[in-house]
Amino acid sequence: MNPAASAEETAAASAWLKAQRPRAGRWVALAIGLEFANGLLLIAQAWFLAKTLNAVVFDDAGLSAVTHWLWAIFCLFSLRALLGWLSEQAAFEAAAQVKLHVRDRLLRHLFMLGPVKLALERSGDLTTALADGVEALEAYYARYLPAMTLMVLLPSSILVVVLPFDWLAAAIFLFTAPMIPLFMILIGKGAERLNQRQWRRLARMAAHFLDVIQGLTTLKLFNASRREAENIARISEEYRHDTMAVLRVAFLSSLALEFFATVSIALVAVAIGFRLFWGDMDFMPAFFILLLAPEFYLPLRNMGAHYHARMEAIGAAERLVRILDIAPPSIPPGRSPVPELARSTIRYSDVSVVYPDGTRALEGIDFDIPPGERLAIVGPSGAGKTTLINLLLGFVQPDRGRVLVGDTPLDTLDPSVWREQLSWVPQRPHLYAGSVADNIRLSRPEASSADVETAARLAYASGFIERLPQGYDTQIGEGGVGLSGGQVQRIALARAFLCPAPLLLLDEPTANLDRESERLIQTALDRLADERTLVIIAHRLDTVRGADRILVVEQGCLLDRGGHDDLLDRCETYRRLVADFAGRV
Repeated sequence: MNPAASAEETAAASAWLKAQRPRAGRWVALAIGLEFANGLLLIAQAWFLAKTLNAVVFDDAGLSAVTHWLWAIFCLFSLRALLGWLSEQAAFEAAAQVKLHVRDRLLRHLFMLGPVKLALERSGDLTTALADGVEALEAYYARYLPAMTLMVLLPSSILVVVLPFDWLAAAIFLFTAPMIPLFMILIGKGAERLNQRQWRRLARMAAHFLDVIQGLTTLKLFNASRREAENIARISEEYRHDTMAVLRVAFLSSLALEFFATVSIALVAVAIGFRLFWGDMDFMPAFFILLLAPEFYLPLRNMGAHYHARMEAIGAAERLVRILDIAPPSIPPGRSPVPELARSTIRYSDVSVVYPDGTRALEGIDFDIPPGERLAIVGPSGAGKTTLINLLLGFVQPDRGRVLVGDTPLDTLDPSVWREQLSWVPQRPHLYAGSVADNIRLSRPEASSADVETAARLAYASGFIERLPQGYDTQIGEGGVGLSGGQVQRIALARAFLCPAPLLLLDEPTANLDRESERLIQTALDRLADERTLVIIAHRLDTVRGADRILVVEQGCLLDRGGHDDLLDRCETYRRLVADFAGRV
Protein backbone atom coordinates (compact mmCIF):
# COMPACT_ATOMS: atom_id res chain seq x y z
CA MET A 1 0.00 0.00 0.00
CA ASN A 2 1.19 3.49 -0.82
CA PRO A 3 2.19 5.14 2.53
CA ALA A 4 1.17 8.56 1.23
CA ALA A 5 -2.25 7.27 0.22
CA SER A 6 -2.60 5.57 3.62
CA ALA A 7 -1.70 8.81 5.41
CA GLU A 8 -4.28 10.70 3.33
CA GLU A 9 -6.95 8.09 4.14
CA THR A 10 -6.09 8.31 7.85
CA ALA A 11 -6.32 12.11 7.78
CA ALA A 12 -9.65 11.93 5.94
CA ALA A 13 -10.97 9.37 8.46
CA SER A 14 -9.89 11.55 11.39
CA ALA A 15 -11.56 14.60 9.86
CA TRP A 16 -14.73 12.59 9.24
CA LEU A 17 -14.82 11.38 12.85
CA LYS A 18 -14.47 14.95 14.09
CA ALA A 19 -17.26 16.04 11.73
CA GLN A 20 -19.65 13.62 13.46
CA ARG A 21 -18.96 15.09 16.92
CA PRO A 22 -21.87 17.58 16.84
CA ARG A 23 -24.25 14.59 16.81
CA ALA A 24 -22.87 13.56 20.21
CA GLY A 25 -22.04 17.09 21.41
CA ARG A 26 -24.39 17.69 24.35
CA TRP A 27 -24.27 14.07 25.50
CA VAL A 28 -20.47 14.05 25.45
CA ALA A 29 -20.45 17.36 27.33
CA LEU A 30 -22.87 15.90 29.90
CA ALA A 31 -20.72 12.78 30.32
CA ILE A 32 -17.61 14.94 30.80
CA GLY A 33 -19.41 17.21 33.29
CA LEU A 34 -20.68 14.28 35.34
CA GLU A 35 -17.28 12.59 35.35
CA PHE A 36 -15.57 15.85 36.31
CA ALA A 37 -18.03 16.32 39.17
CA ASN A 38 -17.26 12.74 40.18
CA GLY A 39 -13.56 13.63 40.28
CA LEU A 40 -14.18 16.67 42.46
CA LEU A 41 -16.21 14.53 44.86
CA LEU A 42 -13.32 12.07 44.91
CA ILE A 43 -11.03 14.86 46.13
CA ALA A 44 -13.52 15.68 48.86
CA GLN A 45 -13.84 11.99 49.75
CA ALA A 46 -10.06 11.69 50.08
CA TRP A 47 -10.01 14.76 52.29
CA PHE A 48 -12.68 13.38 54.65
CA LEU A 49 -10.95 9.99 54.75
CA ALA A 50 -7.61 11.62 55.64
CA LYS A 51 -9.30 13.74 58.33
CA THR A 52 -11.01 10.67 59.80
CA LEU A 53 -7.87 8.54 59.88
CA ASN A 54 -5.80 11.37 61.33
CA ALA A 55 -8.36 11.91 64.10
CA VAL A 56 -8.50 8.22 64.99
CA VAL A 57 -4.72 7.54 64.85
CA PHE A 58 -3.24 10.75 66.24
CA ASP A 59 -6.07 12.41 68.18
CA ASP A 60 -7.46 9.20 69.77
CA ALA A 61 -10.96 10.10 68.54
CA GLY A 62 -13.72 7.60 69.22
CA LEU A 63 -16.44 6.40 66.88
CA SER A 64 -18.89 9.07 67.95
CA ALA A 65 -16.34 11.81 67.20
CA VAL A 66 -15.86 10.70 63.58
CA THR A 67 -19.39 9.49 62.80
CA HIS A 68 -20.21 12.64 60.87
CA TRP A 69 -17.04 12.18 58.77
CA LEU A 70 -17.98 8.55 58.06
CA TRP A 71 -21.50 9.58 57.00
CA ALA A 72 -19.99 12.22 54.72
CA ILE A 73 -17.71 9.59 53.15
CA PHE A 74 -20.68 7.23 52.66
CA CYS A 75 -22.78 9.96 51.06
CA LEU A 76 -19.92 10.98 48.78
CA PHE A 77 -19.33 7.36 47.80
CA SER A 78 -23.05 6.87 46.98
CA LEU A 79 -23.23 10.12 45.04
CA ARG A 80 -20.10 9.21 43.09
CA ALA A 81 -21.64 5.84 42.19
CA LEU A 82 -24.76 7.62 40.91
CA LEU A 83 -22.72 10.15 38.92
CA GLY A 84 -20.61 7.33 37.46
CA TRP A 85 -23.74 5.50 36.30
CA LEU A 86 -25.24 8.68 34.82
CA SER A 87 -21.96 9.42 33.06
CA GLU A 88 -21.95 5.95 31.51
CA GLN A 89 -25.52 6.45 30.30
CA ALA A 90 -24.68 9.84 28.79
CA ALA A 91 -21.59 8.43 27.07
CA PHE A 92 -23.63 5.54 25.68
CA GLU A 93 -26.29 7.94 24.39
CA ALA A 94 -23.61 10.08 22.74
CA ALA A 95 -22.27 7.06 20.85
CA ALA A 96 -25.80 5.85 20.04
CA GLN A 97 -26.72 9.18 18.45
CA VAL A 98 -23.67 9.05 16.21
CA LYS A 99 -24.21 5.40 15.28
CA LEU A 100 -27.86 6.00 14.41
CA HIS A 101 -26.94 8.96 12.22
CA VAL A 102 -24.05 7.17 10.48
CA ARG A 103 -26.04 3.99 9.89
CA ASP A 104 -28.97 5.98 8.52
CA ARG A 105 -26.65 8.00 6.28
CA LEU A 106 -24.91 4.85 5.01
CA LEU A 107 -28.19 3.10 4.22
CA ARG A 108 -29.56 6.14 2.43
CA HIS A 109 -26.32 6.41 0.45
CA LEU A 110 -26.46 2.72 -0.50
CA PHE A 111 -30.07 3.16 -1.67
CA MET A 112 -28.96 6.15 -3.76
CA LEU A 113 -26.15 4.13 -5.30
CA GLY A 114 -28.56 1.46 -6.51
CA PRO A 115 -27.82 -2.14 -7.45
CA VAL A 116 -25.63 -1.29 -10.46
CA LYS A 117 -23.10 0.69 -8.43
CA LEU A 118 -23.28 -1.75 -5.54
CA ALA A 119 -22.58 -4.67 -7.87
CA LEU A 120 -19.00 -3.36 -8.09
CA GLU A 121 -18.61 -3.71 -4.29
CA ARG A 122 -18.21 -6.96 -2.35
CA SER A 123 -21.30 -7.62 -0.26
CA GLY A 124 -19.22 -9.00 2.63
CA ASP A 125 -17.16 -5.81 2.73
CA LEU A 126 -20.32 -3.68 2.86
CA THR A 127 -21.83 -5.89 5.55
CA THR A 128 -18.71 -5.60 7.70
CA ALA A 129 -18.69 -1.82 7.31
CA LEU A 130 -22.39 -1.48 8.22
CA ALA A 131 -22.19 -3.83 11.19
CA ASP A 132 -18.71 -3.96 12.73
CA GLY A 133 -17.55 -0.65 11.24
CA VAL A 134 -20.37 1.39 12.76
CA GLU A 135 -20.11 -0.44 16.09
CA ALA A 136 -16.38 0.34 16.21
CA LEU A 137 -17.26 4.04 16.47
CA GLU A 138 -18.93 3.59 19.86
CA ALA A 139 -15.78 3.51 22.01
CA TYR A 140 -14.41 6.60 20.23
CA TYR A 141 -17.36 8.81 21.20
CA ALA A 142 -18.29 7.10 24.48
CA ARG A 143 -14.75 6.63 25.84
CA TYR A 144 -12.02 8.41 23.92
CA LEU A 145 -13.57 11.89 23.59
CA PRO A 146 -14.53 12.18 27.30
CA ALA A 147 -11.16 10.75 28.35
CA MET A 148 -9.31 13.29 26.21
CA THR A 149 -10.95 16.21 28.05
CA LEU A 150 -10.84 14.63 31.51
CA MET A 151 -7.10 14.01 31.03
CA VAL A 152 -6.69 17.78 31.34
CA LEU A 153 -9.47 18.72 33.78
CA LEU A 154 -9.02 16.18 36.58
CA PRO A 155 -5.19 16.28 36.94
CA SER A 156 -5.31 20.08 36.79
CA SER A 157 -7.88 20.15 39.60
CA ILE A 158 -5.85 17.77 41.75
CA LEU A 159 -2.72 19.82 41.05
CA VAL A 160 -4.48 23.00 42.22
CA VAL A 161 -5.61 21.26 45.43
CA VAL A 162 -2.19 19.70 46.18
CA LEU A 163 -0.08 22.80 45.51
CA PRO A 164 -1.00 24.68 48.75
CA PHE A 165 -0.18 21.60 50.84
CA ASP A 166 3.09 20.51 49.21
CA TRP A 167 4.83 22.27 46.33
CA LEU A 168 7.31 19.39 45.91
CA ALA A 169 4.58 16.79 45.28
CA ALA A 170 2.90 19.22 42.88
CA ALA A 171 6.22 19.67 41.05
CA ILE A 172 6.61 15.88 40.72
CA PHE A 173 3.06 15.64 39.35
CA LEU A 174 3.74 18.44 36.91
CA PHE A 175 7.04 16.98 35.71
CA THR A 176 5.98 13.34 35.34
CA ALA A 177 2.49 13.88 33.91
CA PRO A 178 3.61 14.64 30.31
CA MET A 179 5.72 11.48 30.19
CA ILE A 180 2.66 9.21 30.06
CA PRO A 181 0.91 10.74 27.00
CA LEU A 182 4.31 11.22 25.32
CA PHE A 183 5.17 7.52 25.44
CA MET A 184 1.55 6.68 24.68
CA ILE A 185 1.82 8.61 21.41
CA LEU A 186 5.26 7.18 20.54
CA ILE A 187 4.14 3.60 21.01
CA GLY A 188 0.61 4.24 19.80
CA LYS A 189 1.73 5.37 16.35
CA GLY A 190 3.09 1.91 15.61
CA ALA A 191 -0.02 0.28 17.03
CA GLU A 192 -2.18 2.61 14.95
CA ARG A 193 -0.61 1.46 11.68
CA LEU A 194 -0.94 -2.19 12.67
CA ASN A 195 -4.54 -1.70 13.80
CA GLN A 196 -5.59 0.01 10.58
CA ARG A 197 -3.92 -2.70 8.51
CA GLN A 198 -5.68 -5.32 10.61
CA TRP A 199 -9.05 -3.63 10.07
CA ARG A 200 -8.54 -3.69 6.31
CA ARG A 201 -7.61 -7.36 6.52
CA LEU A 202 -10.74 -8.07 8.59
CA ALA A 203 -12.92 -6.34 5.98
CA ARG A 204 -11.35 -8.37 3.15
CA MET A 205 -11.62 -11.59 5.14
CA ALA A 206 -15.29 -10.97 5.99
CA ALA A 207 -16.03 -10.22 2.34
CA HIS A 208 -14.30 -13.44 1.28
CA PHE A 209 -16.16 -15.51 3.90
CA LEU A 210 -19.55 -14.15 2.85
CA ASP A 211 -18.77 -14.79 -0.82
CA VAL A 212 -17.84 -18.38 0.05
CA ILE A 213 -21.07 -18.90 2.02
CA GLN A 214 -23.17 -17.45 -0.79
CA GLY A 215 -21.41 -19.70 -3.31
CA LEU A 216 -21.43 -22.81 -1.14
CA THR A 217 -23.80 -24.68 -3.46
CA THR A 218 -21.55 -24.03 -6.45
CA LEU A 219 -18.46 -25.11 -4.48
CA LYS A 220 -20.21 -28.37 -3.56
CA LEU A 221 -21.25 -29.00 -7.15
CA PHE A 222 -17.66 -28.64 -8.34
CA ASN A 223 -16.24 -30.56 -5.37
CA ALA A 224 -14.22 -27.49 -4.33
CA SER A 225 -15.62 -27.03 -0.81
CA ARG A 226 -12.74 -28.87 0.90
CA ARG A 227 -10.15 -26.79 -0.91
CA GLU A 228 -11.97 -23.58 0.03
CA ALA A 229 -12.21 -24.73 3.65
CA GLU A 230 -8.43 -25.12 3.68
CA ASN A 231 -8.07 -21.59 2.25
CA ILE A 232 -10.32 -20.21 4.99
CA ALA A 233 -8.32 -22.03 7.65
CA ARG A 234 -5.09 -20.56 6.25
CA ILE A 235 -6.53 -17.04 6.09
CA SER A 236 -7.88 -17.36 9.65
CA GLU A 237 -4.49 -18.48 10.94
CA GLU A 238 -2.76 -15.54 9.24
CA TYR A 239 -5.33 -13.18 10.75
CA ARG A 240 -4.78 -14.71 14.21
CA HIS A 241 -1.02 -14.28 13.86
CA ASP A 242 -1.35 -10.64 12.84
CA THR A 243 -3.85 -9.99 15.63
CA MET A 244 -1.31 -11.24 18.16
CA ALA A 245 1.22 -8.81 16.71
CA VAL A 246 -1.22 -5.95 17.29
CA LEU A 247 -1.89 -7.17 20.84
CA ARG A 248 1.83 -7.30 21.58
CA VAL A 249 2.18 -3.64 20.71
CA ALA A 250 -0.98 -2.80 22.67
CA PHE A 251 0.31 -4.62 25.74
CA LEU A 252 3.66 -2.86 25.38
CA SER A 253 1.81 0.45 25.37
CA SER A 254 -0.12 -0.50 28.51
CA LEU A 255 3.08 -1.66 30.19
CA ALA A 256 4.76 1.66 29.48
CA LEU A 257 1.81 3.63 30.84
CA GLU A 258 1.57 1.55 33.99
CA PHE A 259 5.35 1.68 34.51
CA PHE A 260 5.60 5.47 34.34
CA ALA A 261 2.46 5.94 36.46
CA THR A 262 3.80 3.55 39.11
CA VAL A 263 7.25 5.16 39.13
CA SER A 264 5.67 8.61 39.43
CA ILE A 265 3.48 7.56 42.35
CA ALA A 266 6.54 5.97 43.98
CA LEU A 267 8.49 9.23 43.64
CA VAL A 268 5.69 11.12 45.39
CA ALA A 269 5.50 8.47 48.13
CA VAL A 270 9.28 8.54 48.72
CA ALA A 271 9.40 12.33 48.85
CA ILE A 272 6.52 12.45 51.34
CA GLY A 273 7.88 9.54 53.35
CA PHE A 274 11.27 11.18 53.95
CA ARG A 275 9.66 14.43 55.05
CA LEU A 276 7.34 12.57 57.40
CA PHE A 277 10.37 10.80 58.85
CA TRP A 278 12.24 14.08 59.30
CA GLY A 279 9.19 15.75 60.77
CA ASP A 280 8.90 18.35 58.01
CA MET A 281 5.31 17.36 57.12
CA ASP A 282 2.14 16.48 59.02
CA PHE A 283 0.40 13.13 58.55
CA MET A 284 -2.99 14.46 57.43
CA PRO A 285 -1.87 16.42 54.33
CA ALA A 286 0.71 13.72 53.50
CA PHE A 287 -1.92 10.98 53.56
CA PHE A 288 -4.34 13.20 51.62
CA ILE A 289 -1.75 13.71 48.84
CA LEU A 290 -0.91 9.99 48.75
CA LEU A 291 -4.61 9.19 48.31
CA LEU A 292 -4.80 11.62 45.40
CA ALA A 293 -1.57 10.50 43.67
CA PRO A 294 -3.07 7.42 41.92
CA GLU A 295 -6.14 9.48 40.98
CA PHE A 296 -3.91 12.12 39.41
CA TYR A 297 -2.45 9.61 36.96
CA LEU A 298 -5.65 7.60 36.43
CA PRO A 299 -7.14 9.91 33.72
CA LEU A 300 -3.79 9.81 31.91
CA ARG A 301 -3.75 6.01 32.03
CA ASN A 302 -7.39 5.87 30.93
CA MET A 303 -6.52 8.09 28.01
CA GLY A 304 -3.79 5.66 27.00
CA ALA A 305 -6.22 2.73 27.22
CA HIS A 306 -8.90 4.54 25.21
CA TYR A 307 -6.38 5.68 22.62
CA HIS A 308 -6.77 2.22 21.10
CA ALA A 309 -10.48 3.01 20.64
CA ARG A 310 -9.40 5.96 18.49
CA MET A 311 -7.17 3.72 16.39
CA GLU A 312 -9.94 1.19 15.86
CA ALA A 313 -12.41 3.96 14.99
CA ILE A 314 -10.03 5.44 12.41
CA GLY A 315 -9.56 2.02 10.82
CA ALA A 316 -13.33 1.57 10.59
CA ALA A 317 -13.91 5.16 9.43
CA GLU A 318 -11.51 4.72 6.50
CA ARG A 319 -13.82 2.09 5.02
CA LEU A 320 -16.97 4.08 5.82
CA VAL A 321 -15.53 7.17 4.13
CA ARG A 322 -14.63 5.13 1.04
CA ILE A 323 -18.24 3.93 0.80
CA LEU A 324 -19.64 7.43 1.25
CA ASP A 325 -17.22 8.73 -1.39
CA ILE A 326 -18.72 6.45 -4.05
CA ALA A 327 -20.61 8.88 -6.28
CA PRO A 328 -24.28 7.95 -6.83
CA PRO A 329 -25.75 8.05 -10.34
CA SER A 330 -26.11 11.60 -11.56
CA ILE A 331 -29.86 12.20 -11.41
CA PRO A 332 -30.91 15.86 -11.66
CA PRO A 333 -33.82 16.90 -9.44
CA GLY A 334 -37.05 16.08 -11.26
CA ARG A 335 -39.49 18.89 -11.88
CA SER A 336 -41.63 17.58 -14.74
CA PRO A 337 -44.94 15.86 -13.93
CA VAL A 338 -44.98 12.14 -14.73
CA PRO A 339 -47.00 11.53 -17.90
CA GLU A 340 -49.89 9.07 -17.84
CA LEU A 341 -48.27 5.80 -18.89
CA ALA A 342 -51.56 4.34 -20.13
CA ARG A 343 -51.40 6.89 -22.97
CA SER A 344 -47.67 7.54 -23.30
CA THR A 345 -45.08 5.89 -25.51
CA ILE A 346 -41.68 5.17 -23.98
CA ARG A 347 -38.92 5.99 -26.42
CA TYR A 348 -35.20 5.11 -26.41
CA SER A 349 -33.51 7.75 -28.57
CA ASP A 350 -29.88 7.02 -29.64
CA VAL A 351 -29.10 5.67 -26.16
CA SER A 352 -25.53 4.66 -25.29
CA VAL A 353 -24.27 3.52 -21.88
CA VAL A 354 -20.69 3.02 -20.71
CA TYR A 355 -20.09 1.62 -17.22
CA PRO A 356 -17.44 3.13 -14.90
CA ASP A 357 -15.01 0.28 -15.62
CA GLY A 358 -15.09 1.21 -19.33
CA THR A 359 -17.44 -1.57 -20.42
CA ARG A 360 -19.72 -0.42 -23.26
CA ALA A 361 -23.14 -1.79 -22.38
CA LEU A 362 -25.30 -0.14 -25.07
CA GLU A 363 -24.54 1.67 -28.33
CA GLY A 364 -27.01 3.81 -30.31
CA ILE A 365 -30.23 2.09 -29.19
CA ASP A 366 -33.47 3.37 -30.81
CA PHE A 367 -36.93 1.84 -30.26
CA ASP A 368 -40.40 2.68 -28.92
CA ILE A 369 -42.66 0.93 -26.41
CA PRO A 370 -46.29 1.85 -27.14
CA PRO A 371 -48.73 1.75 -24.18
CA GLY A 372 -50.21 -1.68 -23.54
CA GLU A 373 -47.57 -3.55 -25.57
CA ARG A 374 -45.93 -6.81 -24.47
CA LEU A 375 -42.29 -6.40 -25.41
CA ALA A 376 -39.75 -9.22 -25.07
CA ILE A 377 -36.01 -8.53 -25.07
CA VAL A 378 -33.73 -11.42 -26.03
CA GLY A 379 -30.03 -11.77 -26.53
CA PRO A 380 -26.99 -13.71 -25.34
CA SER A 381 -25.52 -13.16 -21.88
CA GLY A 382 -23.90 -9.74 -21.57
CA ALA A 383 -25.77 -8.33 -24.57
CA GLY A 384 -27.18 -5.35 -22.59
CA LYS A 385 -30.69 -6.62 -21.78
CA THR A 386 -30.49 -5.80 -18.07
CA THR A 387 -29.06 -2.36 -18.84
CA LEU A 388 -32.14 -1.56 -20.91
CA ILE A 389 -34.30 -2.34 -17.86
CA ASN A 390 -31.95 -0.48 -15.50
CA LEU A 391 -32.40 2.66 -17.61
CA LEU A 392 -36.14 2.55 -16.97
CA LEU A 393 -35.58 1.86 -13.28
CA GLY A 394 -33.26 4.86 -13.04
CA PHE A 395 -30.27 2.82 -11.82
CA VAL A 396 -28.24 3.81 -14.90
CA GLN A 397 -28.09 7.10 -16.80
CA PRO A 398 -27.30 7.20 -20.55
CA ASP A 399 -23.95 8.66 -21.59
CA ARG A 400 -25.56 9.70 -24.87
CA GLY A 401 -29.15 10.00 -26.01
CA ARG A 402 -32.27 10.07 -23.89
CA VAL A 403 -35.13 7.93 -22.66
CA LEU A 404 -38.44 9.74 -23.19
CA VAL A 405 -41.83 9.11 -21.59
CA GLY A 406 -44.20 10.67 -24.08
CA ASP A 407 -42.33 13.88 -24.88
CA THR A 408 -40.81 14.20 -21.38
CA PRO A 409 -37.19 13.14 -20.80
CA LEU A 410 -37.01 10.49 -18.08
CA ASP A 411 -34.13 12.28 -16.32
CA THR A 412 -36.37 15.29 -15.65
CA LEU A 413 -38.88 13.24 -13.65
CA ASP A 414 -38.75 12.81 -9.88
CA PRO A 415 -37.23 9.29 -9.51
CA SER A 416 -39.39 8.38 -6.51
CA VAL A 417 -42.61 9.45 -8.26
CA TRP A 418 -41.58 7.71 -11.50
CA ARG A 419 -40.82 4.43 -9.72
CA GLU A 420 -44.31 4.43 -8.27
CA GLN A 421 -45.45 3.79 -11.86
CA LEU A 422 -43.32 0.62 -12.11
CA SER A 423 -43.57 -2.98 -10.93
CA TRP A 424 -40.29 -4.90 -11.05
CA VAL A 425 -40.13 -8.69 -10.70
CA PRO A 426 -36.54 -9.94 -10.99
CA GLN A 427 -35.48 -13.44 -11.93
CA ARG A 428 -34.33 -14.10 -8.36
CA PRO A 429 -36.48 -11.93 -6.05
CA HIS A 430 -35.31 -11.50 -2.48
CA LEU A 431 -37.44 -12.33 0.54
CA TYR A 432 -36.60 -11.01 3.97
CA ALA A 433 -36.71 -12.69 7.36
CA GLY A 434 -40.26 -12.20 8.62
CA SER A 435 -43.78 -13.37 7.94
CA VAL A 436 -45.11 -14.24 4.50
CA ALA A 437 -47.64 -11.41 4.77
CA ASP A 438 -44.93 -8.86 5.59
CA ASN A 439 -42.93 -9.96 2.55
CA ILE A 440 -45.96 -9.45 0.30
CA ARG A 441 -46.62 -6.06 1.94
CA LEU A 442 -43.14 -4.87 0.94
CA SER A 443 -44.68 -3.08 -2.05
CA ARG A 444 -47.48 -1.49 0.04
CA PRO A 445 -46.81 -1.62 3.81
CA GLU A 446 -50.23 -0.21 4.75
CA ALA A 447 -52.15 -2.94 2.87
CA SER A 448 -54.83 -4.80 4.83
CA SER A 449 -54.87 -8.56 5.37
CA ALA A 450 -57.71 -8.88 2.87
CA ASP A 451 -55.68 -7.07 0.19
CA VAL A 452 -52.70 -9.32 0.88
CA GLU A 453 -54.80 -12.45 0.54
CA THR A 454 -56.38 -11.17 -2.69
CA ALA A 455 -52.93 -10.45 -4.18
CA ALA A 456 -51.71 -13.90 -3.16
CA ARG A 457 -54.76 -15.53 -4.76
CA LEU A 458 -54.22 -13.65 -8.04
CA ALA A 459 -50.57 -14.79 -8.03
CA TYR A 460 -51.59 -18.43 -7.40
CA ALA A 461 -49.72 -18.27 -4.09
CA SER A 462 -52.67 -18.59 -1.69
CA GLY A 463 -52.78 -22.40 -2.01
CA PHE A 464 -49.33 -23.13 -0.64
CA ILE A 465 -49.42 -20.19 1.83
CA GLU A 466 -52.60 -21.50 3.48
CA ARG A 467 -50.94 -24.91 3.88
CA LEU A 468 -48.03 -23.39 5.84
CA PRO A 469 -48.10 -23.92 9.65
CA GLN A 470 -49.31 -20.38 10.48
CA GLY A 471 -50.58 -19.44 7.05
CA TYR A 472 -49.76 -15.83 6.17
CA ASP A 473 -48.14 -15.34 9.59
CA THR A 474 -45.59 -18.12 8.99
CA GLN A 475 -42.05 -16.88 9.56
CA ILE A 476 -39.57 -17.49 6.74
CA GLY A 477 -35.81 -17.10 6.73
CA GLU A 478 -33.64 -14.53 4.97
CA GLY A 479 -33.64 -15.13 1.21
CA GLY A 480 -36.82 -17.24 1.41
CA VAL A 481 -35.29 -20.11 3.38
CA GLY A 482 -37.99 -22.74 3.78
CA LEU A 483 -39.69 -22.03 0.43
CA SER A 484 -39.13 -23.45 -3.03
CA GLY A 485 -38.05 -21.33 -5.99
CA GLY A 486 -41.54 -21.35 -7.47
CA GLN A 487 -43.09 -20.29 -4.16
CA VAL A 488 -40.63 -17.40 -3.85
CA GLN A 489 -41.49 -16.24 -7.38
CA ARG A 490 -45.22 -16.34 -6.67
CA ILE A 491 -44.77 -14.23 -3.53
CA ALA A 492 -42.83 -11.74 -5.66
CA LEU A 493 -45.72 -11.68 -8.14
CA ALA A 494 -48.14 -11.16 -5.25
CA ARG A 495 -46.18 -8.01 -4.42
CA ALA A 496 -46.81 -6.78 -7.96
CA PHE A 497 -50.54 -7.60 -7.71
CA LEU A 498 -50.76 -5.79 -4.36
CA CYS A 499 -49.36 -2.61 -5.89
CA PRO A 500 -50.40 -2.66 -9.56
CA ALA A 501 -48.50 -0.27 -11.77
CA PRO A 502 -49.03 0.68 -15.44
CA LEU A 503 -45.51 -0.46 -16.42
CA LEU A 504 -44.43 -4.00 -15.53
CA LEU A 505 -40.75 -4.98 -15.83
CA LEU A 506 -39.76 -8.64 -15.64
CA ASP A 507 -36.54 -10.58 -15.83
CA GLU A 508 -37.96 -13.97 -16.87
CA PRO A 509 -39.41 -15.10 -13.52
CA THR A 510 -40.13 -18.63 -14.83
CA ALA A 511 -36.48 -19.49 -15.50
CA ASN A 512 -35.03 -22.50 -13.62
CA LEU A 513 -38.42 -23.65 -12.31
CA ASP A 514 -40.28 -26.94 -12.61
CA ARG A 515 -43.06 -27.21 -15.20
CA GLU A 516 -45.94 -26.88 -12.69
CA SER A 517 -44.47 -23.76 -11.08
CA GLU A 518 -43.74 -22.34 -14.52
CA ARG A 519 -47.31 -22.93 -15.66
CA LEU A 520 -48.81 -21.23 -12.59
CA ILE A 521 -46.47 -18.25 -12.79
CA GLN A 522 -47.04 -17.84 -16.54
CA THR A 523 -50.81 -17.81 -15.96
CA ALA A 524 -50.37 -15.23 -13.18
CA LEU A 525 -48.17 -13.13 -15.46
CA ASP A 526 -50.79 -13.14 -18.20
CA ARG A 527 -53.34 -11.90 -15.68
CA LEU A 528 -50.94 -9.29 -14.22
CA ALA A 529 -49.98 -7.93 -17.64
CA ASP A 530 -53.59 -7.37 -18.68
CA GLU A 531 -54.07 -3.71 -19.71
CA ARG A 532 -50.49 -2.88 -18.71
CA THR A 533 -47.30 -2.23 -20.62
CA LEU A 534 -45.03 -5.24 -20.18
CA VAL A 535 -41.26 -5.33 -20.78
CA ILE A 536 -39.73 -8.73 -20.16
CA ILE A 537 -36.22 -10.15 -20.53
CA ALA A 538 -37.07 -13.52 -22.06
CA HIS A 539 -35.30 -16.83 -21.44
CA ARG A 540 -38.14 -19.18 -22.36
CA LEU A 541 -39.75 -19.97 -25.72
CA ASP A 542 -43.31 -19.62 -24.36
CA THR A 543 -42.55 -16.10 -23.20
CA VAL A 544 -41.14 -15.11 -26.60
CA ARG A 545 -44.13 -16.49 -28.49
CA GLY A 546 -46.57 -14.61 -26.26
CA ALA A 547 -44.94 -11.21 -26.90
CA ASP A 548 -46.41 -8.60 -29.25
CA ARG A 549 -42.91 -7.62 -30.38
CA ILE A 550 -39.40 -8.92 -29.80
CA LEU A 551 -36.10 -7.00 -29.65
CA VAL A 552 -32.87 -8.87 -30.42
CA VAL A 553 -29.78 -7.31 -28.83
CA GLU A 554 -26.17 -8.43 -29.03
CA GLN A 555 -23.00 -6.74 -27.76
CA GLY A 556 -24.98 -3.64 -26.79
CA CYS A 557 -26.52 -3.14 -30.25
CA LEU A 558 -30.11 -3.61 -31.42
CA LEU A 559 -29.81 -6.23 -34.19
CA ASP A 560 -33.46 -6.62 -35.15
CA ARG A 561 -37.06 -6.27 -34.02
CA GLY A 562 -40.36 -7.82 -34.97
CA GLY A 563 -42.62 -10.82 -34.43
CA HIS A 564 -41.50 -14.34 -33.66
CA ASP A 565 -42.09 -15.79 -37.14
CA ASP A 566 -40.54 -12.83 -38.98
CA LEU A 567 -37.38 -12.94 -36.86
CA LEU A 568 -37.05 -16.70 -37.39
CA ASP A 569 -36.96 -16.08 -41.13
CA ARG A 570 -34.42 -13.27 -41.25
CA CYS A 571 -32.30 -13.17 -38.03
CA GLU A 572 -29.60 -15.80 -37.50
CA THR A 573 -28.93 -14.66 -33.93
CA TYR A 574 -32.62 -15.03 -33.08
CA ARG A 575 -32.77 -18.53 -34.60
CA ARG A 576 -29.79 -19.52 -32.46
CA LEU A 577 -31.45 -18.09 -29.34
CA VAL A 578 -34.73 -19.87 -30.06
CA ALA A 579 -32.86 -23.14 -30.43
CA ASP A 580 -31.28 -22.48 -27.07
CA PHE A 581 -34.69 -21.65 -25.55
CA ALA A 582 -36.15 -24.87 -26.96
CA GLY A 583 -33.34 -26.82 -25.29
CA ARG A 584 -34.47 -25.48 -21.87
CA VAL A 585 -38.05 -26.72 -22.20
